[in-house]
Amino acid sequence: MLRRALIVAVASTLLPVAASAQTPIVFVHGNGDHAGLWDNVIWRFESNGYPASRLFAVDLPHPSASSTISAVELNRSTPEEQTAALAAFVTRVLLTTGAPKVALVGSSRGGMTIRNYVRYGGGAAHVSHVITGGTPNHGVFALPTVQPNGEFNGAGPYLRGLNRGSEVVPGVKFLALRSDSLDKYAQADGAGLGMKGTPTGVDATGPALRGALNVVLPGTDHREVAFGPAAFRAQYRFITGRAPTHMDILADTVAVLEGMISGHANGSPTNLPLANAVITVHAVDAATGQRISAPAYRAVTTHTGRWGPFRASPGARYEFEVASPDSTVILHVFRMPFPRSSRVVNFRLSAPPATRPDSVSVLIARPCGYLGFGRDTVEFEGARAAGIPPGVPTVDRAIRWFGAREPVSVRTRVNSETIVVRTRPDDKRRLVSAEFQRE
Repeated sequence: MLRRALIVAVASTLLPVAASAQTPIVFVHGNGDHAGLWDNVIWRFESNGYPASRLFAVDLPHPSASSTISAVELNRSTPEEQTAALAAFVTRVLLTTGAPKVALVGSSRGGMTIRNYVRYGGGAAHVSHVITGGTPNHGVFALPTVQPNGEFNGAGPYLRGLNRGSEVVPGVKFLALRSDSLDKYAQADGAGLGMKGTPTGVDATGPALRGALNVVLPGTDHREVAFGPAAFRAQYRFITGRAPTHMDILADTVAVLEGMISGHANGSPTNLPLANAVITVHAVDAATGQRISAPAYRAVTTHTGRWGPFRASPGARYEFEVASPDSTVILHVFRMPFPRSSRVVNFRLSAPPATRPDSVSVLIARPCGYLGFGRDTVEFEGARAAGIPPGVPTVDRAIRWFGAREPVSVRTRVNSETIVVRTRPDDKRRLVSAEFQRE
């Protein structure tokens, strides 16, 4: 009997809990971002038995903030517009799952939107947990004379309203995650905001909330404090009440991929679906970046902007080519293998980078974290990437130009991961990107 009891106890730690017993979680991206940045966090929840059917990431349609909290600007959003979009998404999740409440996890501006929804948008009745990661809860600066009506001014009306009285809402559990010193938007000096030598009125404690459980994640930057492994550990423990069993992302036998294609409009990134975009997926050689065979997948988006499903091999490398009749760029994205399925493999077409005669550009991008000289290894062909400043990590990409006479393989590296891309110099609109999503 004892042996049987032990077997049952061990098995219970490995099998996922029934979906109906798990609180749905909605992940909310930050300023200018999209849902795809949450993949690592979602995969880690899944790797610990959390049902995929209870994990959601929202694409807020106009992710960039307006110049003031009330300005109506094309392809930008006010706090109230963001809050309304989040409220609508939460309602759909509750209807889909039948759950009484959700947990909300926000990165940066996403945490401010969550707080506004819970405090002033009726969200307290529908939310059990709130987690903010790197959210500038007291502003990226607190200066009455600088952008006085800006969303990110701790001395402005929006954040003063959110912080008036109690900074948390009764009946909802709050966790605030912050860095010890490397969050670019929680610095006493305004250098990272283009105001070097100007005191900002905030410091590393700015993302903390009075009345919340406040957890410091040493060495994390502004995005890692929401998307990184340490952030996941804290999120999982706070929502489930126990530590995760697995910190690594466990590979599945198949990775079914889908997502949305969007673009830029009026100088701002959007999460609006792009129709008539063409996506072509090629399996590539990991050592050279060269395409191995005929396209593994091809689709033209409809009004939904959605692509997929594409059944990928969890161990394979792929190149994603994305183009649109109205875009000035043809995007070629190379990524590490996908260990699990994802519904938010999103691509956003942007303006092409600056060009140089007889050269093509290769971009290293790290959407889920920043790059800091001295902290991170960032290389093109074994040489250190230029343009990455020392100190607090403040940039998330690096670029280098290569000769355009013929295609070349370029080995890119960020810390322990390497991606080899292949240039395509036949068209100046082509932007080749090594996208480092993993942690």
